[in-house]
Amino acid sequence: MYNLLKGKKGIIFGALDSKSIAWKVAERAHEEGATFVLTNAPVALRLGTISELAEKTGSTVIPADATSMMDLENLIDKSVEILGGKIDFVLHSIGMSVNVRRGNHYTNQDYNFTKTGFDVSALSFHRVMSMLYKKDAMNEWGSVVALSYMAAQRVFPDYNDMADNKAYLESVARSFGYFFGRDKKVRVNTISQSPTPTTAGSGVKGFDGFIAYAEKMSPLGNATALECADYTITLFSDLTRKVTLQNLFHDGGFSNMGVSTAIMENFMEDFKSDEVVEEPKKKEKK
Repeated sequence: MYNLLKGKKGIIFGALDSKSIAWKVAERAHEEGATFVLTNAPVALRLGTISELAEKTGSTVIPADATSMMDLENLIDKSVEILGGKIDFVLHSIGMSVNVRRGNHYTNQDYNFTKTGFDVSALSFHRVMSMLYKKDAMNEWGSVVALSYMAAQRVFPDYNDMADNKAYLESVARSFGYFFGRDKKVRVNTISQSPTPTTAGSGVKGFDGFIAYAEKMSPLGNATALECADYTITLFSDLTRKVTLQNLFHDGGFSNMGVSTAIMENFMEDFKSDEVVEEPKKKEKK
């Protein structure tokens, strides 16, 4: 590897199992020379296999509910203590919609569920950065990255209220990123990743269809979880010091496509199969 993160210290939120993008980021960060703390909500720690990742990367796991300022303060204080100094990078890879899990249509949400999903998926990003900022816990030229999805800009009907959460997440990256950059020289960006077959993503209705459609639409095909991890590492590194306030599309070109030949071919095949071929009328004899 390239030692892109040699000597750097970080916090990685959201690694659940080996399918998680956060899991892949942790593995790559370790390979590139970083040391870091792993964290997730207590319930996620019980359901997932993060202890295996911790053992593999020599990391400490600190449980933290990202909607609790008390938990976040404890997480940051302990991370700085364990890692022996300020933080150089943070990954926010947290997302959850109770409405999606319960099968509630976007037009018929349970608003208590909506608030819970918003708090976990989006407002938590503001909370994390607020605590880092107030505690002056990050080194200059540090990097904060959150994972997003293109439904923040375009309509994907079954993505439900997660689309709204991602839109807010991206807005927070720009707004908080301004102050973090101005006052602390810390970069803040979001990565709009291809639909990726993770445990969290599998809960979205029709997600397999999202993946298949994006694969055919994108000239380079979908970006995998590992490829997203590679991209994230570059944003943590010193190679991207002046990249901030950006929503960076990592999707094989999908975000700039109108239509692809593969999609058109499929459409025309379906169109032809739906055509009704009329038999020619017989001429009447005089």
